[in-house]
Amino acid sequence: MKIVIEGAGEIGSHLAKMLRAEANDVTVIDNDPSRLSALSGYADVETYLGSPSSIKALRNAGVSKADLFIAVYPLATQEVNIVSALLAKQLGAKKVIARINDEDYLAAENRLLFKEMGIELMFYPEKSAANEIVTSLKHVSSSDTMDFAHGKLQISVFKIDEDSPMVDLKMEEFIRTMTPEETTQFRIIAISRSSNTIIPKFDTKFQFGDVVFTVSKREGMDSLLKYFGKTVKAISKVMILGGSPIAEMVARALAEQMSSVKIIEKDKDRCIALSERLPESVLVVHGDGSNSDFLYEEGIRDYDAFIALTESDESNVLSCVVAKKFGVQRTVAEVENIEYIGLAEEMGVDNVINKKLVTAGRIFKFTLSGRARFVKYMSGSNAEIIEYTVAPGSPITKKTLKDMNFPSNAIIAGVVRGSDSFIAVGDTRIEDYDRVAILALPQSVKDIDKFFKV
Repeated sequence: MKIVIEGAGEIGSHLAKMLRAEANDVTVIDNDPSRLSALSGYADVETYLGSPSSIKALRNAGVSKADLFIAVYPLATQEVNIVSALLAKQLGAKKVIARINDEDYLAAENRLLFKEMGIELMFYPEKSAANEIVTSLKHVSSSDTMDFAHGKLQISVFKIDEDSPMVDLKMEEFIRTMTPEETTQFRIIAISRSSNTIIPKFDTKFQFGDVVFTVSKREGMDSLLKYFGKTVKAISKVMILGGSPIAEMVARALAEQMSSVKIIEKDKDRCIALSERLPESVLVVHGDGSNSDFLYEEGIRDYDAFIALTESDESNVLSCVVAKKFGVQRTVAEVENIEYIGLAEEMGVDNVINKKLVTAGRIFKFTLSGRARFVKYMSGSNAEIIEYTVAPGSPITKKTLKDMNFPSNAIIAGVVRGSDSFIAVGDTRIEDYDRVAILALPQSVKDIDKFFKV
């Protein structure tokens, strides 16, 4: 697939590296030589120096032959990306995507308007990150969760603590402890250990620090939490460090759900702006949240969740560690340096949010067969969760799963069929129009896609 990316900023560069790793032909346009030079240093992509909305630059970069055009120009108004996307469409690009920074553009009627103009997807990374954070607070026992069919199936990620009953238990021994009913309600599908993601076998032994991926029906969650030694405590009071756009969106979303939402922001002018825009129930406090004494004075011990959303990855991680020491049940940190994500999790941060990974999943589905509903990169591993809608007559419907020769680095976790959902096993046979949840390692995604092409 030929892909042209406009913009070599953080998100554009990450997408270029990721999409090139999938054997795509990638060209990146930018008018900053230093950004292009930095990108060329770690990604094998073509680069073109030119203005983001220059028709000449778009033509010279091969937009007319592009299967996908992605407008993610950094430090520019959203109009630049929209104009570039529309030009690329007119010049012949098959699909075009544009980054925006106005939540109003995501309203259903506005998305339809732009789709009619030719833009297949408009994405707002900060809004997507805010949605991820709000969702994470609903699943307080897992570090990451993805719901299918309004929660009929859930893929959840649990970290094995030192005192977990799972430590040193073999997969075979774990299965033997399950009741017949539980075997139909949930299943362990993968383990992330020391930066490696493995599909467990019967003799695989769980270890302290393992990040375990599970698929569960709604009625199986209580049993699953019991086996992992997790307890559920509802979150009602949230403290947010930093007054960024993400923080503002999170606070607005939580205002009606929580009994108390407090934002700590050190910039006085930003505090005033937030106070004027947010609901009265959100308390905005001017102060330095990196000071643990200040957090103590603001009653951090009384809060159920602490969300760190400053511009500094280091401050976000360290403040979450401090919050944990004060007894806060749930911590969430925005970490934009992908290299820091594993370190943050090792230091005890419950949930790590990265705008680049959130965005990448939404865009990556456009490189697949068209039957993929969405893709999500799960925290704590390099695993991807993909949901497919099964087209009539596709190869995945021809045999049972055990006879399918499905890629070994992937596993079909669950199936939603009409109003029913069930855990996939070897004897499962996929049917037309099923919605299928798959956990996959990156190297197997293209092979998986072939099973869903007609």
